[in-house]
Amino acid sequence: MARVVVVGSMNIDHIARVERLPRPGETVAGEAYLRSLGGKGLNQAIAAARQGADVTMVGAVGVDADGDEVLAALDAEGIDRRRVRRVELPTGRAHITVDATGTNSIVVVAGANAAAMCPSEAIAGADVVLTQLEVPMTTVADALAAAQAAGARTVLNPAPARELPAELVVHCDVLVPNETEVDGLGVAPFAGELLVTLGERGAELRRTDGTSLLLPAPVVAVADTTAAGDALCGCLAAGLAAGLSLEDAARRALVAGSLACTVVGAVPSLPSRDAVSRMVSRLFPAL
Repeated sequence: MARVVVVGSMNIDHIARVERLPRPGETVAGEAYLRSLGGKGLNQAIAAARQGADVTMVGAVGVDADGDEVLAALDAEGIDRRRVRRVELPTGRAHITVDATGTNSIVVVAGANAAAMCPSEAIAGADVVLTQLEVPMTTVADALAAAQAAGARTVLNPAPARELPAELVVHCDVLVPNETEVDGLGVAPFAGELLVTLGERGAELRRTDGTSLLLPAPVVAVADTTAAGDALCGCLAAGLAAGLSLEDAARRALVAGSLACTVVGAVPSLPSRDAVSRMVSRLFPAL
């Protein structure tokens, strides 16, 4: 089975739905409240597992009830969580506000995620290693370097956006920023492939030979965009681990991201392999 190792954050999400996002200093009335699992690492690990990959999660949670809940969720999804550390910090938390159009505003409190570590042995046997920037940059760099040394393909979702050091970029095969993040990554030379997500317009695949390809996203009724990018990244990693080309894996990933927009919440919105395959078969019969 295709094996994906995800190195990243695990949170509890607190989501408020509002008619519109508040301006600075403004209070608005909430219409609904939802508490759910989240964190880019956890979301992407579950997304990959639901696409049929054999997934290992690497990160840290607190010795608290929230940490217990995260570990139980990993078990329920069949994800190997033996590399998840328990530390004397509270489990990470995100406060998310979602407006009537599905647009969101997010504040993340790292908590235990700040203690995430990735020993090289955690990477052994991986086909793809997927990580993000909600854990320490040194942990991300260690994971990518160990992955390349072990012959795994490396995928980095550089969110939240920040300038990437050259010693990290050199170990990255595929970068997956969104269109606002791509300009904040700095000037370090990058020799890999770039998949820039464009929201409802899809994604632009920028190849190493200098050519690019615009991949449209399916049209869906948007309820909440919170985990759309995570659904895309997890599905992309699963597709690459299964041997798909980057273009074909990206097409499936765009379907997963679009389907995630149709459900409120992060983990609840991550689609199954069957749901993705049904839409892919309608849109891209050759895949």
